[in-house]
Amino acid sequence: MIQVEQLTIAYGERTAVADVSLQLSAGEILAIIGPNGAGKSTLLRALNGGLRPASGRILLAGTSLSGYSRRAISKRISVVAQEADPRFPVTVLEFVLGGRYAWATTAAWGWETERDLRVVEEVLAETELTSLESRLMNELSGGERQRCLLARALATDAPFLLLDEPTANMDLAHQERILALVRSRCDRRGTAAIVITHDMNLAAHFADQVLLMKEGKMVAIGKPEEVLTIDLLRQVFEVEVLVDAHPVTGVPRVTSVHNVYRQN
Repeated sequence: MIQVEQLTIAYGERTAVADVSLQLSAGEILAIIGPNGAGKSTLLRALNGGLRPASGRILLAGTSLSGYSRRAISKRISVVAQEADPRFPVTVLEFVLGGRYAWATTAAWGWETERDLRVVEEVLAETELTSLESRLMNELSGGERQRCLLARALATDAPFLLLDEPTANMDLAHQERILALVRSRCDRRGTAAIVITHDMNLAAHFADQVLLMKEGKMVAIGKPEEVLTIDLLRQVFEVEVLVDAHPVTGVPRVTSVHNVYRQN
């Protein structure tokens, strides 16, 4: 379980995240939604131990995150960062295998074990990258590289995933497949995931909880149907939307209605 209690993060005198509290249990997905500059990525960096809170605390399995070593955190929390741009001249297989390094018992060349290779092959199949495993990372498209980042994160077998816009640069089909894969991981293995996304409809389909943020503050947190409402979305994004039920799944469906106000 990850538990965040009244977390505040500051850069000098500027407060980037203010008084955020949340709890995420095994098997759950939390989607974080908000406009640019809302503090979403800053919150994720703090949850990975990359930023020191100004106040509040983060508990991982009941222990303060500050009490874990960097290596211990990397075994328990895996990250797909928004700013990552993996255009390295290494193969896809080598890049994804790097996700197993936290478990290595030696830093020598050829550190990987048969288990490491087996895990990576399974993850490459899950993320539909098996046919690309011999390709160089700098030869891939943006969407393919993004899938490699997710595969590397999954290869750690960490019980917590922090995903900052994991479907960026992907077409609609791969967006659905990747989030369905994350959902499956959570359901089958008890993995917990926090996902930053700008796609409210994907969040409604795959998330158990939604955290709505604006200007570093929590506006609302709860089930998708509790958070993805006309009033709350108008408050956060300052646009008019229509929210109805998806005709197949029944989850909230958000549609922008700005075109209604265009003059003929």
